[in-house]
Amino acid sequence: MSDNNIQMDELDTRLLKLTQDGIPFTHSPFADVAKELGMTEEDVVDRIKHLQVNGFIRRFGASIGHRAIGITANAMCTWNVPDELVEEVGAVMAGFSEVTHCYERPRYPDWPYNLFTMVHSYTREDCEHVAKEISIATGISDYNLLYSVREFKKTGVRL
Repeated sequence: MSDNNIQMDELDTRLLKLTQDGIPFTHSPFADVAKELGMTEEDVVDRIKHLQVNGFIRRFGASIGHRAIGITANAMCTWNVPDELVEEVGAVMAGFSEVTHCYERPRYPDWPYNLFTMVHSYTREDCEHVAKEISIATGISDYNLLYSVREFKKTGVRL
């Protein structure tokens, strides 16, 4: 969280507004942002680090539109993992490069699944193959694959 004495200035606000929808896909994106703001590339990077360290932003990172590059098979794999093995099994599952999210959720009387992984691939068959590999690696055979039907617009916090 930010120190009460540290505040964002007008340049910080302009920087966030300029980058909140993404930075240019160029060889030197921070230089392009710097030019727009009338500052150096190093100043842009330093300000972003400052905003992060002081809790004004949580992270600054890349986000790839997977559908735009042809990755259209997206499966939420739900796993019935013994509670005492969740940490161990979750670590194995999260170690698969095809798994982008891995998290524990509560069980319900009509829903025994407590560990969820998100797998993205080019085909449903690829997702099924990954799930089978995860099952073999963990010894967990009780699972389901739930496929995304459509994607809703994703946006983060906006100034």
